Amino acid sequence: MLASLSIFPTDKGESVGRYVAKIIDLIDKSRLPYRTSAMSTVMEGSWDQVFGVIKRCHHALAKESNRVYMVITVDDRKKAKNRLSGKVDRIEQVLKRKIKR
Repeated sequence: MLASLSIFPTDKGESVGRYVAKIIDLIDKSRLPYRTSAMSTVMEGSWDQVFGVIKRCHHALAKESNRVYMVITVDDRKKAKNRLSGKVDRIEQVLKRKIKR
């Protein structure tokens, strides 16, 4: 499954980069395949793996914040693998050209 996660504290001011960096560190250490963008991070793994990481991320922010904002989007397709890059590969096949990744 793929899960897109956006998570940040809402009570730490306008700039929350140091909190987001802690979350990316947790995701990176999980060893799950992932891609980070300016607005979210997409992870790939089983339900338990992905939501285990999301739970750890939430707990890490909740220790330091009274309010945590989180958006999770899930695409769970049976027997599908390597979707993190495979979905983009497929778009490039359809377009017959490379796109920005």
